[in-house]
Parts: sequence; structure tokens; C-alpha cells
Amino acid sequence: MAKDKSPQNLGDSHRIATSDDLEVSTYLEIAKELGGEQPSAPEEAISGAKREAIIVVDFGSQYSLLIARRIRECQVYCELVPYDAPWEKIAALNPKGFILSGGPASVYEPEAPLAPAYIYESNLPVLGICYGMQVITHQLGGRVAPATKHEYGHAILHISDVDSPLLADLDNASPVWMSHGDRIEEMPPGFSALAYTESSPFAVMGNDKQIFGLQFHPEVAHTPQGKTILKNFAYRICDCQGNWTMGNFTKDSQVKIKQQVGQGKVISALSGGVDSSIVATLIHQAIGNQLTCIFVNNGLLRREEAKRTTKVFRHNMGMNIISVDASDRFLQRLRGIINPETKRKAIGEEFIRVFEEEAKKIGKVDFLAQGTLYPDVIESASSGSQTSAKIKSHHNVGGLPARMTLSLIEPLRYLFKDEVRQVGIELGLPEEMIWRQPFPGPGLAIRVIGEVTREKLEILRGADWIVMNEIKKAKLYHQLWQSFAILTDVRSVGVMGDFRTYGYLVAIRAVTSEDAMTADWARLPYDILARISNRIVNEVPEVNRVVYDITSKPPSTIEWE
Repeated sequence: MAKDKSPQNLGDSHRIATSDDLEVSTYLEIAKELGGEQPSAPEEAISGAKREAIIVVDFGSQYSLLIARRIRECQVYCELVPYDAPWEKIAALNPKGFILSGGPASVYEPEAPLAPAYIYESNLPVLGICYGMQVITHQLGGRVAPATKHEYGHAILHISDVDSPLLADLDNASPVWMSHGDRIEEMPPGFSALAYTESSPFAVMGNDKQIFGLQFHPEVAHTPQGKTILKNFAYRICDCQGNWTMGNFTKDSQVKIKQQVGQGKVISALSGGVDSSIVATLIHQAIGNQLTCIFVNNGLLRREEAKRTTKVFRHNMGMNIISVDASDRFLQRLRGIINPETKRKAIGEEFIRVFEEEAKKIGKVDFLAQGTLYPDVIESASSGSQTSAKIKSHHNVGGLPARMTLSLIEPLRYLFKDEVRQVGIELGLPEEMIWRQPFPGPGLAIRVIGEVTREKLEILRGADWIVMNEIKKAKLYHQLWQSFAILTDVRSVGVMGDFRTYGYLVAIRAVTSEDAMTADWARLPYDILARISNRIVNEVPEVNRVVYDITSKPPSTIEWE
């Protein structure tokens, strides 16, 4: 039974897990569904005069990406790798230190994942968090055993070594979030206790070789000074310079794009969403008219979306844009499909076909650009070990034909959503574009539960238009990560006037989040919910019931499919 349990309440914008809703530009399989392994970051992912990285070694914690996010927020590049990643992959990143994540196992169990020997042999600083601390203890000669008193939730950390650089600038008694069922009975030789809690005498430990362990989770919101600890590790312990900025990233990426493309031609999918817009602008500013954007109206877009998108980019930004109306062929392809994963893959395959057809019309095309983000990569493939579960295929990284006729350009592949928005600011994009709510690559197909038909899409468009209208009128649009309607496959009995109705049930979803890695349901005012419900049942004749989704991520994903 797992002994390292992650906290279930992380505050309004930190609840757990990985991305499921990020808007992306295309639907390509990458290296045969990644082969269960994440590719190493390209050079352009790491910006600044001197490349440097902190490596998060993933032992299966659902919070490993939160650790990476916190390090990135300190302006230090950080990448997540599986615990069995080869040293060759790590060395290419110029590591300055390692963080061993939490995980669901117990180190004393048979076949429990352990840290590779090269981590200790590298003589680089190491920080173990929860299970990661227990791994250090177990491998370096200490003793870990089941705790007689579990420690889940809030605890107060008391510092016993005030001179420790890891704990610099922390209050002497600070709140932390504990989540473990095992405990360290005996520290490894050479280690000393740096801080303690009521139930954990070795809540923080360290040695003179700069190997440290934390029994609590510094990455979560319920450890208020946790980011200070991580920053201390990055700067005071690992001696990082802090050159991971979106200004550096933007400049370096454009140089790399020019070098990669040369005199070649690039096509890029354009949806009007944040990711595809920023990818297109980044590449356009680098190579100008060598880029052609393809906007595909797949019949799964929201009301007026196709017209707005082509107008903004063609007339206002001067890009070469080909607009393709492929609505009929997508709807034909989706006929009879109910399974969500099958929907995603069918849409992805059709996108590839459209792109290949349009590329032939343009002439010789060498590259295809897309807006893959780091959470897309993580969620769509397991880590290559046994520690991470694939939640579902992502629209741009899974389940599509392995045959690729174009080389890929993915400048955002190692960025989180908030970093992508910062790139948009660096590029000078208008605020309304940068802060647009994400829209999923498969479009409304995954917001129509069950078979997708033209009639159902029109019903959903009408309901979704009302949701957006009321959210914007209430000036809540930019406070929410996403807000939208879902057309369920449920019908219920109602009454309008003196007549019985049998109409569809529409669900409303509104969430707050920082990057869709975690999400909480938005506490919308009752009067807004009442207006939305009243308008939908009165203005969309096929609907007679509206419900509000009040589940967070986890246990739910943001999208229903």
C-alpha cells in the first residue's frame, strides 16, 4: 500500500495532476506516441548565456510537475525525468542539481523504485522530497519503517540548524504540509537533523555533501514558505544563475528557428487560441513569409470563431493564411463514434490528412509547427518507467499515424501555460489574445457527450454563447481559467407553459487554475448562474435543464471527455 500520500487540498489553484485542456495547434503523433519516453529538451528550450538545469527525478508523485513549476518560477530551468532515465539524457541538460520527487511506494518494498547511482556519483546537490527523502535514507545506509503515527495535513516546522543555507530566510516556526505513512527511524551516516515537527524528528536532514531531505511537500500552496526552500536549493546550494526568462527564451528560440528552417518553408495550424497564436507569431517574426498558417474549420468550433480568427491574423498581423472549410468531412468521420478517445484520434487523423493536402497545394513544404506544451507531453505518455499513468491521448501528441512527411518545429514543447503567455507578452501580442481562455484541440467534439451531430453542435453553440456572454458581462472572463457549456447525452422531462417537454440537459463548467495542471471549480455567484440557466432554457429550445459542475481536478479532469 502506498505510504507517501499527496495532499488533497492545495488551495484554489493547486489541486493536483496534469494538463487536459490546453489549446494546441495540431494533432500529430510524435515518435510513435513517444515510445513511452519523453525526449530530451532541445537546446532552444534552455535560454541564457550558460545553459543550466535542475532535474526533477519522478518517482510517480502526482505533484512532480508542481515541483518543476516552482523551480521555473525561480527563473531556473527545470525538467522532469523518470527515475530510470539514462545519464546521457541528463548530462545533455548541464544539471546543477537533482530533486527526488515523492511517490506512492515504500522504499523497503520489493522492486520499489530507487535513485540511479549516477545521482550520488555526480557530486551534485540532491534534495529528496517525502518519498525522495526516504530513497536517500534507504540507499545511503539509514532506516525507513512504517510510522506508528501517520502525518497527513498541516504541521509546524521548527528549525534546529539556523545556519543551514537550505532553510535561510524561513521563520523559526512555519506551517508545512505533511503527507506520509512511513518515517525515518535512523538517518544515514553523516546526516544531521536540520528541522523537526511534532511527529517527525527528522523533518529536514542534510550532510556536508549537499544532500538534503524534506519529509514535507514544499511545492504545494499549504507550505507557504516552500518556494523559499526551493529557491534556496537552486541558488544557495546549486549555485544557479537564474537565466531562465521568457525574454531569453523568445530571443534564443527565434535564432534557433532561423537556423533550423534555413530557406525552407513552414506550415502551422492556426486555431486562434493562445498556443497556436503564439507559435505562429514567434515563427512569423523569425522567418516572415516562409511561414504559411493553415486555419481548418473542422465544424467543431464555437459560434463566429472561424470568421474572427482569419480576420485577426490575415488583416491585422499580415500573415499568410489559408482557410479550409472541412466541416463536412470531419462530421462524416465522427459519425457513430461515442468513445472519447476514439473521437480524439479520429479528429487527429483527419487533421493530418487536411494538412498534407494543403501542403501539396503550397508546393514544397519542409516543416510543420505546432503548439505542444510540456503538460501535453507528460500527460500523453508514461515516463517510460512504471511510475506515471497515461491519462488520455493528447490531441497533438498521441494516437495518430506514425508516417510523417514533415519535420516538426515545437518551440513551446517545454513550457508551462503561464510561461507561454509571458512569451506572448514578449512578442507584443494584444492582451485579449494572450489571456484568451484555452479551447481544446478537438473542439466541441469533446463537449458533446456521445455521438457528434450537426444538430447537437448547434445546440451546444447556442448554450456556450450564452455562457460566454454572461461571464464577460459579469467581468469574470479573465478571472476564470475556463468557462463553457457541455451538451450531455441525457434528456429529462420538463414543463414549459402547459406542455410537457423532453429536452437535453446542459452542464456548465467554470474553473480556476494557473495552468490546467490543477483546477478548482469556480464559486460563481448564484445570480449569474441563474441568468445563464434562464437564458439557455428560454433561448435554446432543445434544452430544458441546466446543471453546474462542482468537481475539481482531481478527481475530475477539466473537460468531460
